[in-house]
Amino acid sequence: MTVIIAFLANILVAIAKTVAAIITSSASMVAEAAHSWADAGNEVFLLIADRRGGKAKDSRHPLGYGRNAFVWSLIAAFGIFTAGSIVSIMHGIQELSETGPVESPLVAYIVLGISFVLEGASFTQAMVKSRRLAKERGSSTWDYVLETSDTTLRAVFFEDAAALIGLALAGGAIFLHQITGVAAWDAIGSILVGVLLGVVAIILIRRNIAFLVGANASPTLRARVGDALLSLPQIERVTYLHIEYVGPNRLFLVAEIDLAGDAREHDVAKQLRDIEQRIEAHEAIETVVLSLSVDDETSLEFVEGAD
Repeated sequence: MTVIIAFLANILVAIAKTVAAIITSSASMVAEAAHSWADAGNEVFLLIADRRGGKAKDSRHPLGYGRNAFVWSLIAAFGIFTAGSIVSIMHGIQELSETGPVESPLVAYIVLGISFVLEGASFTQAMVKSRRLAKERGSSTWDYVLETSDTTLRAVFFEDAAALIGLALAGGAIFLHQITGVAAWDAIGSILVGVLLGVVAIILIRRNIAFLVGANASPTLRARVGDALLSLPQIERVTYLHIEYVGPNRLFLVAEIDLAGDAREHDVAKQLRDIEQRIEAHEAIETVVLSLSVDDETSLEFVEGAD
C-alpha cells in the first residue's frame, strides 16, 4: 500500500510539473518533472520487487526469492541516479547561460504547492509506518529506515523526503530568479535538485548492495535471536550464531547449540528437527539449520546494543 500511494502521487505530480515546465520554461521545473517521472518509474520497480521477492521457497531456491526485492530496488535506485540526478544536473548546466524573466511564475508556485501537499501525504504515510516499526524495535526512526531490510519502505521514505526538499529548492530558485532577474538562479535550482537526487540514489544503492552481498545483523537483532534460542527449554547454550538476510524481513539462521540432557542420537536428531520447525514457524524466519556444539566451545553471550 505504501508503494501504491507513492506511485499515484508521483504520477499526478509528474503530469502537473510537466505542464508547468512547458508553460514557465523553468529549468527547476524541468528538473522537478524529471524527478517525479523517475520516481513514478521507480515505484513500478518497487512493486515488481515486492511481487518477485514474496514468492515462496522451492527446490531451486531453498532460501526463497526474497533477494529479488534487493535486486529490483537496486535497479530503481539506479533509475533515480540516471533519470533524475544526471538529467537535472546536465539540464541545469545547460541553462546557466540563459537570460530573461520568469514566465508565468504563479503557475509554477501553484503546481509546486499542490505537489508539496501530495508528496507530503505520501511521506506522512511512510513516516508513520516507519515510526511505529522503529518504536516496536526500540530504535530511532532514522536508524530504522537506514538499517531496515524492508528496502521498499526505505526507498519510498527517502524518495518522498527528497521530493519535499526538491520542491523547496525549486520554489526558492524560481523566487530568486523572479526578484533578481538573474536566470542562473533557476539553473542552480535544477543542479541542486540533481545533487540531492544523486545523494539519495547513492544511499539506496549502497544499502541494497550491502544486503545482496550479505549484511551483518545488527547487535540488537543478534541479541534478540540469541535470547530467543536460549529461552527454549531444550537449549542450554549457544556457541555459534549466523544470521543472514535473504529478503526483506526474512532471515536465514545457522546455530550450534548444546541440548539439555544426554539423549540418544536418534532422539537428539528428532529434537533438533522439532526445534527447527518451531523456529521456522516465526514469520521472520525463512530457514533454520541447527547443529550440536562441542563441549570445549565457548558459550556466546547476548547483550542488546553491544557492538
